[in-house]
Amino acid sequence: MVTRENFENNLQELQAKLTMMGELAVASINKSFDAFKNHDIELALKVIEEDSVVDNLETEINQFIVWLMAKEQPVARDLRRIIGVLKISSEIERIADFGVNIAKATIKIGTSNSQVDDTNLDQMKEISITMMHKALQSFFEGNMVLVKEVADLDDKVDKLYGETYKMLTSHLKENPEETEQLVQLLLINRFLERTADHITNIAESAAYLIKGQIYDLNS
Repeated sequence: MVTRENFENNLQELQAKLTMMGELAVASINKSFDAFKNHDIELALKVIEEDSVVDNLETEINQFIVWLMAKEQPVARDLRRIIGVLKISSEIERIADFGVNIAKATIKIGTSNSQVDDTNLDQMKEISITMMHKALQSFFEGNMVLVKEVADLDDKVDKLYGETYKMLTSHLKENPEETEQLVQLLLINRFLERTADHITNIAESAAYLIKGQIYDLNS
């Protein structure tokens, strides 16, 4: 019983580290988008500088998992939980990278006027943050209802991505002098769409933990 209790405590510590990593990734997306909307170059640079914290935490999680698997040699559901954390930490690191990418695009746009108010980018970002919370909650609580909600929200982001892409490319044809700025907006549109995809992958890990089978929620 003591051995099992120690193992559960280790899993809780692992979950706490993953939760912290998720919060940092959400902060990266939020800060980078605030920098983008407000032409705040200083904040964009701060997002880039803070990315190392997420990278270091992912390394810490990976090392913790290697130690835990060697020590406990988990099987069945416990093994799925640990492998799930390993995969999710990788997805979260990529999501934080998209925050950095948005910050870099913001720096390239600079203080020039943008078409952000005429796009779906703000809505895509908000939906992605909601997806992130639901995806992690679905994994921690073993909740398939939340998994389905994440998949449905991903479909909404895909739709908004398509609409924004069409709007920006149409504007680009009519205003070629704004090419540099519009290309960065197209990239941000893509970064947000990919962010939602990686969050959906987190929900897939939750589904695997719950059902013991692989789901492709991005199809």
